[in-house]
Amino acid sequence: MTPSNTTPPAEGCIDTEVVDGILLIGINRPSKRNGITPVMLRQLAEAYTRLDDDPDLRVGLLYAVGEHFTGGMDLPALAEYQKRGERPVPRDQNLVEAHDLGLPGYRRRTKPVVASVQGICFTVGVELMLAADMVVAADNCRFTQMEVGRGIMAAGGATMRMAQRCGSGNALYLLLTGTEFNSVDALRFNFVQKVVPAGEQFAEGLALARRIAQQAPLAVVATRLNVRKSIEEGPLAAVAEILDVQKRLSSSEDAAEGRQSFIERRPPVFTGH
Repeated sequence: MTPSNTTPPAEGCIDTEVVDGILLIGINRPSKRNGITPVMLRQLAEAYTRLDDDPDLRVGLLYAVGEHFTGGMDLPALAEYQKRGERPVPRDQNLVEAHDLGLPGYRRRTKPVVASVQGICFTVGVELMLAADMVVAADNCRFTQMEVGRGIMAAGGATMRMAQRCGSGNALYLLLTGTEFNSVDALRFNFVQKVVPAGEQFAEGLALARRIAQQAPLAVVATRLNVRKSIEEGPLAAVAEILDVQKRLSSSEDAAEGRQSFIERRPPVFTGH
């Protein structure tokens, strides 16, 4: 399928569309290589909040309109926020911030997100895909984290998530030199999970999202959160909650459906209850 996209205003926009329980989240400012503006960051937060709050939505798919994922932040538009030590997304509105850093004033995302990226994917683009749960990259991607060459620091999660995925030496090599890397490198660094021919990244990302949407929603969320806890708080913290979580899941309607479908040798039909 091809997503339905609007004609964006000059400052760009984030398009949303629901397909089979999947929230399509489209970065839409192709005339400026999808440079991200403060308005777009706010709309991204609203889209991620909608994903978490709507019980009929099971997974998000982040993609971009046009040839490129994003050329990065629109720095002139963001500069005043940076000088004040602020973010364009308000802290007091109970929103799910797209970088999912656990900052005070923002909710953490619970539902999974797949990202499909293509072409130029610079700075905030790398950080948005690292904040997703899995990434499909076109084979024509160009990645870089060039903030130090602009006199600032990557502030959307790259300093932590790059080191988690590929080790501190590789992370610092990329962060301190601004070296450009490609899709093969990104796969080697564990930044992406699959590389496909350019033009196929959306379809492949949608296929992954559909597979996730077919699973039991409560179990999907619990599994994702346990992995996140292990990364952020350590394996012992993740292990400590397993019995209680499994007890709760085992008492759900979906677990009963999973058992019955196994007995009847048919595909399960999960409701999220």
